[in-house]
Amino acid sequence: MINLLYALIFFTLLFSTTAYFTRYTWVPPFLDAFDAIEPYLRRAPGGEYLYSRLPFTSNSFEEDMEAGLSSADFDLSGNVGGSDGRAGLDDEAKREILKIMKRRRLQFDDARKLYMERRFKANGIGADGLPRDPKFVSFS
Repeated sequence: MINLLYALIFFTLLFSTTAYFTRYTWVPPFLDAFDAIEPYLRRAPGGEYLYSRLPFTSNSFEEDMEAGLSSADFDLSGNVGGSDGRAGLDDEAKREILKIMKRRRLQFDDARKLYMERRFKANGIGADGLPRDPKFVSFS
């Protein structure tokens, strides 16, 4: 009986350790699945109380820089130093880029590139920037 208990503890520790070290391969699909069912959770009775994300809104370039949305290739310091009065970066794009950075553990430039490639693909534009429409004619 005690051997069964030791075996159970050993396999539990082995499974937990393996799951912990491989979490970056199996956690993102679960998070994507949760994003897919989140609207249904909100429509359920009492859904607003079950789960609600904190709003992420920043209204300035300083806050965008503090959130990590700046790099050498995408420099916001000129906007901050020049007293730019605009509202900052697009909130929806910021949320998506921060989500990509967190889930895939990418730097800002790589996450921004992946976000733009997804937007291009959704709008029928190839990775090279040309439309994927077969009727497109280009004169160069």
